[in-house]
Amino acid sequence: MASMEKRLQKELQAMTKDPPPGVQVDQESCSRVMNEWIVDLEGATGTLYEAEKFQLQFKFGSKYPFDSPQVTFLGPNIPIHPHVYSNGHICLSILTEDWSPALSVQSVCLSIVSMLSSCTEKKRPPDNAIYVKTCSKNPKKTRWWYHDDTV
Repeated sequence: MASMEKRLQKELQAMTKDPPPGVQVDQESCSRVMNEWIVDLEGATGTLYEAEKFQLQFKFGSKYPFDSPQVTFLGPNIPIHPHVYSNGHICLSILTEDWSPALSVQSVCLSIVSMLSSCTEKKRPPDNAIYVKTCSKNPKKTRWWYHDDTV
């Protein structure tokens, strides 16, 4: 078994046994294809996204965990957030240049829940329309500019 598969098995076990609050991995999606997961996420209590339900898709390349997974929001309910584009792409540094093999699906989910929880105003990124028209399908191919650490 490749190191990626061993690592994903271990992470799936951890996510199943002790998931972060409001986060649940869709085990059926993992059993079909181990390198693509669907994770259900619920907005935290007391936040703008309280009780809202979202889905994340994780795609793991062969170099995982040394290379970050591709993570996007799926479906009709993509959060309206200054760092989330209407196509589901997420502008979050740990998904690209700040990735570390010490991070996991669990820590990525916690970071996304935290990002949503700290939001004070539901709005799309200012460049949403142009980005969605011109971006690659893979958000990891985007050269993100992290200019707003306040949201």
